[in-house]
Amino acid sequence: MAHDDNETDRIAEEEQPGADELQSALCDDTLGDVVKQAPLTLEAGATLTEAINRMQMGRRGYVVVLGDGKLAGIFTERDVLMRVAGQRLDLDHTAVESCMTRNPVTLPADSSVAYALNLMVVEGFRHIPIVDDAGRLVAVASMRNLMEYLSEFFSRDILNLPPDPRTTYRTREGA
Repeated sequence: MAHDDNETDRIAEEEQPGADELQSALCDDTLGDVVKQAPLTLEAGATLTEAINRMQMGRRGYVVVLGDGKLAGIFTERDVLMRVAGQRLDLDHTAVESCMTRNPVTLPADSSVAYALNLMVVEGFRHIPIVDDAGRLVAVASMRNLMEYLSEFFSRDILNLPPDPRTTYRTREGA
C-alpha cells in the first residue's frame, strides 16, 4: 500500500511542480530556450496595408521593421490603435516606418525568462525583439510565448479548469 501512495505522490509532484522548480526554470531558462518561432519581418518602405496583412496572415500582433537588413523598429497592434486608427492615412501609400515604434528595447537570447517577463510587465510591452551578439534579429519574445511556457508548469490545473470560469461545480466528477 505504501508503494501506491509513493507513486501517487510522485505523479502529483510531476504534474504540480513546486515553487522551487518554477523559480529555477524562470531564472535558468533563457529566451533562446523558449522562443523558437521565426520573427515576422518587413522592410521599412512597406506600406501599412502590407504590414497589417502580414500580421493577419501570420496571426501575430507585430511585425519587425528592417532598414537595410537591420532592426529599425517594430509595428504592433498597439501602433495600429494609437497611430493608425482614426487617422486620415492612406494605408496603401503610407510607409510602415512612419507609424512604427522606432529603436525598440531588445534583449539578447541568453536573457532569462524571469527578466523578460519583468521587463514586459513593468514597461507594458507585449513584444520584445531578441537579438544576437552582433545585434541581428533572431526572434521576438511575446507575452503569449511566455504565458504558454509558464502554462506548461501548471498543465493539470489548466486542463481541469471549467469551460466557463464563472461556473462552479459541486462535485469533482469529470475533472
